[in-house]
Amino acid sequence: MSQAPTPLYGLLLSGGASQRMRQDKAILAYRGEPQLLRAWRLLEAVTERAFVSVRDSQRDDPLRAGLPQIVDTYDAIGPAAGILSAQARHPDAAWLVLACDLPLLDSGTLRQLIDARDPQADATVFTSNHDGLPEPLCAIWEPSSHARLLQRYQDGSYCPRKALIQSRIKLLPAPGDALDNVNTPEEREAMQQRLESLA
Repeated sequence: MSQAPTPLYGLLLSGGASQRMRQDKAILAYRGEPQLLRAWRLLEAVTERAFVSVRDSQRDDPLRAGLPQIVDTYDAIGPAAGILSAQARHPDAAWLVLACDLPLLDSGTLRQLIDARDPQADATVFTSNHDGLPEPLCAIWEPSSHARLLQRYQDGSYCPRKALIQSRIKLLPAPGDALDNVNTPEEREAMQQRLESLA
């Protein structure tokens, strides 16, 4: 009997402290909609189940409270805490992990990632447009990626990108500027102008 394919769940990372932006990036609106809700719609449309990754203090936040949540069960160590918490909750699922601060991301980019998915790899990832390294926050993490990510966490190394570099990954070409993110008020202003010029 052939084994059932590993289900693909979605994880929208929204637990960051947004220190450089000086306000919660998830609530920032582009084209009239908070980033979190726009990213949620994209993710929910292409996965079997989707969840928002939150810190315990964010559970009752009005923007997040109405969405299915996975609360970090690891210390606040950045994106790795969200990924590890999701893997612990549903260990038999693969996770399409997505940052919530990608205003240019579109459904076509997510479908391209899913169509190229290699379940035999630890992860299927895009190449970063900026440094040529694997992009961990728009990537499919297979169940086999958990052991290395957990080992690195236990060793005090919290960078998911470095975990990918040490793993068996399927690396896809960068999808243009779809994964450009926004971390500072200045970058946000530039992105707003860019989106207005595209409208």
